[in-house]
Amino acid sequence: MLTYNTHRPRLILPEYGRAIQSMVEHCVTIPDREERTRCAYSIINTMARIQPKIKEQDDWKRILWDHLAYMSGFKLDVDFPVEISAPDKYTATPEKVPYPGRHIRYRHYGKDVELIIDQVLQMPEGPERDELVLLLANHMKKLLIAVNKDNVDDAKIFKDLAEYSHGMIRLDPETTSLHEFKIVAPPATGKKKRKR
Repeated sequence: MLTYNTHRPRLILPEYGRAIQSMVEHCVTIPDREERTRCAYSIINTMARIQPKIKEQDDWKRILWDHLAYMSGFKLDVDFPVEISAPDKYTATPEKVPYPGRHIRYRHYGKDVELIIDQVLQMPEGPERDELVLLLANHMKKLLIAVNKDNVDDAKIFKDLAEYSHGMIRLDPETTSLHEFKIVAPPATGKKKRKR
């Protein structure tokens, strides 16, 4: 009857394969220390042939000996030619990366739009601020079109902008019009084959 890999024990370092794992397990069981050390050196040579790109790294010998020790579950008692890493290097879990849990009112506009609106509110009244508000409204329209290709009305953008700014920025739909953006299909990527 066939033995499938799914029924076998899980490989510790799959990049070396099941044959190397079996060699390491055999090496651990050798009673004579000198013979065990010779066996470990031959396993390292075989590992270097299986993974030739590892020799491009500066400390490739230490890496291979680390892998050998790790594959043996740090049970291999041989004369290591290099200092091997501690077992906790492989078992320690990395620290959790903190993710800012800021609330974004409308996700399709993103956090940057909220930050820009805060900057606009700090600017003094004038033509520069008015121009920035118009640019921001057009940008908001582009972002909304990316999510909702149909039915994007300027009044909706003006309402969202007023809501974001707590009524401090108001654009009049009768006197202000935003750009009309058109959705353009991306160009075809593949070349058509010519018939002969």
